[in-house]
Amino acid sequence: MNSKDDKVLIGLGKRLREEREKAGLTQSELAKKAGINPNYYAVVERGEKNISYEKLQRVLKVLNIKSLDIS
Repeated sequence: MNSKDDKVLIGLGKRLREEREKAGLTQSELAKKAGINPNYYAVVERGEKNISYEKLQRVLKVLNIKSLDIS
């Protein structure tokens, strides 16, 4: 990936972390509710890995936010 992609992933991870903390959830709790691996979610939150659209939608549903609100 290039630095532009890295910035996007880091920004998304930061925003997901903010929303998760606002919801009062741990990474593990959110991952369990979204049906994804907690270690995978932690890597996504750190901006080290891209998340699929399907998994992102599950995370957003747990956080009770619309996908457009995450941009």
